[in-house]
Amino acid sequence: MTDIDKIVSLLKNAKQPQSEFVKLMDSFKNPYLVLIACILSLRTNDKTTYPATLRMLELAKTPKEMKNVSVEDLSKAIYPVGFYENKARQIIELSKTIDEELNGQVPDEIEDLIKFKGVGRKTANLVLSLGFNKPAICVDVHVHRIFNRLGYIKTKTPEETEFALREKLPQKYWIDINTLLVTHGQNVCKPIKPKCSECPIARYCAKII
Repeated sequence: MTDIDKIVSLLKNAKQPQSEFVKLMDSFKNPYLVLIACILSLRTNDKTTYPATLRMLELAKTPKEMKNVSVEDLSKAIYPVGFYENKARQIIELSKTIDEELNGQVPDEIEDLIKFKGVGRKTANLVLSLGFNKPAICVDVHVHRIFNRLGYIKTKTPEETEFALREKLPQKYWIDINTLLVTHGQNVCKPIKPKCSECPIARYCAKII
């Protein structure tokens, strides 16, 4: 068993408390719901995103339903997520495209997903992994920070981290690693004052801060 095998095993066994939003995202198993919820979450904390997502889904749960929601109504539902008016327009526009041009089907290739306005590699990879159960590495600030802090990779940006992990991280961990490290980052391995004394993987960490 390699160090990364031990690290993943320890994080899974630690059973750290997950945010309600992380639980919700893991429960969807639906690429469209993962896509629109992830858009809401950008530059917004989970405590704000979770109730906003529930309010959004009271209005619509499919591209066909969502394209007919007004920007005003969707904006009110998702407030106070960051850039709520822009996100409302973006979600309605991509819903219209998915319904009218893609036969209601969310694309299952990253190159097609990132063609949507405002959808970057992080969101696209999350749609692939959680929505389609396809091997993809979703790198957010937690994944980027923790893998660099561990000394597992040495990168400067989340996009660099994604490609470095594609080369080094065993594919069997690609889908699960985001949820594991987001939870670990929210509870223990925080950006400032990480709780190293409570960390289940401290023995494997280079503590590069």
